[in-house]
Amino acid sequence: MYLPRLFQEQDPERLLAFMRRHSFATLVTMEDDVPFATHLPFLVEPGAAGPGGRLLAHMARANPQWRAFSQDRDVLVVFQGPHTYVSPSWYVTEPNVPTWNYAVVHAYGRPRVIEEPEECLRILRESVATYESGFEKPWSLEQVGDYAQRLLPGIAAFELRLSRVEGKFKLNQNRAPEDRRAVMSLLERSEEPEQRAVGALMRERDT
Repeated sequence: MYLPRLFQEQDPERLLAFMRRHSFATLVTMEDDVPFATHLPFLVEPGAAGPGGRLLAHMARANPQWRAFSQDRDVLVVFQGPHTYVSPSWYVTEPNVPTWNYAVVHAYGRPRVIEEPEECLRILRESVATYESGFEKPWSLEQVGDYAQRLLPGIAAFELRLSRVEGKFKLNQNRAPEDRRAVMSLLERSEEPEQRAVGALMRERDT
């Protein structure tokens, strides 16, 4: 992606935390020179914010995308964070034009389909445990006995060994400090959760 130096995010821990927080991401592949996208929850393993890290996921075997996986070509996973329109009227200095503040991480790597039943089950268990962890009474895969095992033929699990991870946090870094503070303050006080989330990212980036 287009990545001006001012907007680059290179801190591995910050990238890892971002990918985990926004783990419902978009997998993009190419088939016959045509882009194909699937929206999936990903498991983001420790170390996944840099080359050599790993992402894990699964999709319906009826989805043809996994058949296009190749060990000779990277795929792209897009982790989209909060974003918001920024009005010129929010700045202190003049003249100005509108812009958009946002944060996104692009992860590139070679996919491999996982055929081993036990490894597929492990990915399912970890996925459930990850997304149930905040509940008062977390549900577990074991509660359905061998039902999950019977579903395995309809699932294509895969891993993605990462070759490159790019973070772009476009948060008014190209503006004067007083403009950044004005936008950040307004967003932090907003009634819109998405805008408050962008304001929180700006505050984190400025500290």
